[in-house]
Amino acid sequence: MSRKHVPLRTCVGCRQVRPKREMVRIVRTPTGEIEIDERGKKSGRGAYLCRRRDCWVQGIGKGRVEYALKTTLTEEERAMLQTYAASLPAEDS
Repeated sequence: MSRKHVPLRTCVGCRQVRPKREMVRIVRTPTGEIEIDERGKKSGRGAYLCRRRDCWVQGIGKGRVEYALKTTLTEEERAMLQTYAASLPAEDS
């Protein structure tokens, strides 16, 4: 019996390693746009965050998302990410 491999990713906010499916991917597409990639399938450079608001606040506020994506967020992109973060629970649900 072989166990199925579970891909792990590190949250850029809290630095915890978790299964990829439990996280939300932010992607810098090949055209340079920043998008939230719930399914984790879009092409481009990705950064992962837990589904907790504090991880998103850390990741966006301290520039960790920008560093991981090797880009600078515009005000619109930052606002879009903060709006998404506001819809997330403050703690693990």
